[in-house]
Amino acid sequence: MCSQTALDDIPLFTAKQREAITRVTRKYPMRVTDYYLGLIREPGDAIYRQCIPSEEELTNASGQPDPLKEDAHSPVPRLHHRYPDRVLLMATNNCAMYCRFCTRKRNIGDRTTAITAEELANAVEYLSDHEEVCDVLISGGDPLTLPQKKLEKIIKSVRTIPHIDIIRIGTRIPCIDPKQVTEELCSMLKKYHPLYINVQFNNPAEITPQSQQACTMLADAGIQLGNQSVLLRGVNDSPEVMKELVRKLLAMRVKPYYLFIPDMVKGTGHFRTSLETGLEIIDAIQGRMSGMATPQLVIDLENGGGKVALSPDHIIDKQDGKYTFRNFENKKYEYIDFQPCEKRS
Repeated sequence: MCSQTALDDIPLFTAKQREAITRVTRKYPMRVTDYYLGLIREPGDAIYRQCIPSEEELTNASGQPDPLKEDAHSPVPRLHHRYPDRVLLMATNNCAMYCRFCTRKRNIGDRTTAITAEELANAVEYLSDHEEVCDVLISGGDPLTLPQKKLEKIIKSVRTIPHIDIIRIGTRIPCIDPKQVTEELCSMLKKYHPLYINVQFNNPAEITPQSQQACTMLADAGIQLGNQSVLLRGVNDSPEVMKELVRKLLAMRVKPYYLFIPDMVKGTGHFRTSLETGLEIIDAIQGRMSGMATPQLVIDLENGGGKVALSPDHIIDKQDGKYTFRNFENKKYEYIDFQPCEKRS
């Protein structure tokens, strides 16, 4: 966690900015890696906004501490079962960096960090009794902040359950502290395939030789990588920035997976954009870049409604089985829908 002494050592900040940061961190603590801090080029840039506290975190009254109602879908501690076939396993509350837009901002600074042996046993027992679950997302916090032996114990415990087909890990480590991705870590992870890792890069400036190397090592271990960006005002809320980001992601074998509309979390309102902004970005990518480059635009509905995919509307008209579409060049094309033949008596 960043102390006042550490703040005084950062030349980017004026005395007034340090005072504001200190006020915010009394409620929402600050933590940032030296590596990520080194990516800041000027106050207020895309990197700065993601990791440095803003007074807007205290002045915007909108949102809820837990808008997704995760706690309401927790049958046992550390486990969230919102969807029929998959669960979220909270391995730790700890992160290498506290993103200022975090969905779980309410947990920042929580001293209860790693999952205990008893909590893991209870989660495994629940999963063993629920054969409809075939997919487990290990998240937090950031699982890759755990000691490797602790992380392996969690993964191995889940992998022993016969009906669990897929294990996923959610992490920002390749983006914010890429040196933590080691050959030793990759060798351990590859033992538990099929294993998927969802990373989070929100701006092209986060893709550096170091982060590229981290993703390469994971990909070379046979791990499929997907990227879950969050649409953030002042960070990536333009088609030009997102097109550069998805192109660079694919170049390092990371598939753009989700582009999230920011959750309605208290203290994060200054990051929100309109839904139309997200739709315009997807529209700008589709048709102009490979289909592999297009993430799915998703909003996670308040009060536990779950994820809903959004897509630009390309249907202009529909009459008597004839559709009129708008393509990526804004040209109109007609399509006659299939009509089954009537059976003769």
